[in-house]
Amino acid sequence: MNNIVEAVRWLLTADAWSGAGGLWERSMEHLGYTLIALGISAALALPLGLLIGHTGKGRGVSVVATGAARALPTLGLLTLVALFTGIGLTAPMVALVILAAPSVLAGAYAGVESVNPATVDAARAQGMSGWQVLTRVEIPLGLPLILSGLRLAALQIIATATLAAYVGAGGLGRPLFLGLRTYDYPLMLGTSIVVILLAILVDAVFGTGQRLIRRIPGLAGPQRAPRGERRGRRRAVAAGG
Repeated sequence: MNNIVEAVRWLLTADAWSGAGGLWERSMEHLGYTLIALGISAALALPLGLLIGHTGKGRGVSVVATGAARALPTLGLLTLVALFTGIGLTAPMVALVILAAPSVLAGAYAGVESVNPATVDAARAQGMSGWQVLTRVEIPLGLPLILSGLRLAALQIIATATLAAYVGAGGLGRPLFLGLRTYDYPLMLGTSIVVILLAILVDAVFGTGQRLIRRIPGLAGPQRAPRGERRGRRRAVAAGG
């Protein structure tokens, strides 16, 4: 309990946040690592996931591959890559991308597959090409699930990016490992609190983005017709029209 109180007191001091190596600088590094790893993961996994969801081919292989990637121990992978690349940012980035890519991939193909097949068939019946169906129908309607995959990947990266300090990189892992070496438990607890707050902040940003997208017509699944129009359609169907 005393350690928690000391950690909160330390977080409330200006010295903890200011200067080189302060929490503000480390938080920005941590967030930067997250954005870079998420961007690389999205560039690699999003196109593949959309292709799998659109064509339905390779889904079984991707499920096995993503399950195997998720089972890899991140610290072991980080150490293995660092043996070949040396200390620095390369090894953590490789490990974080491998950690995040399965969630992005799964979100992409799940989003495309969630689109009502009748809607896709209707688009094809109107003469849309496969590319047009993907970009104008499947991606917009599946966007909430696609964003869910990115959201999960971002949270996984934030929680794991502390390991970057293990091979000489920066981020919030620096004060965390420093506290571990010096038995400074308030420092460790305070840094952990900052990591949690950063994760909550990023999650809130993605959550707000998803809610805003759902309010955009055409991006939240098939839109319901106005009540009066629906009533008119039911009467027409009942009358055989």
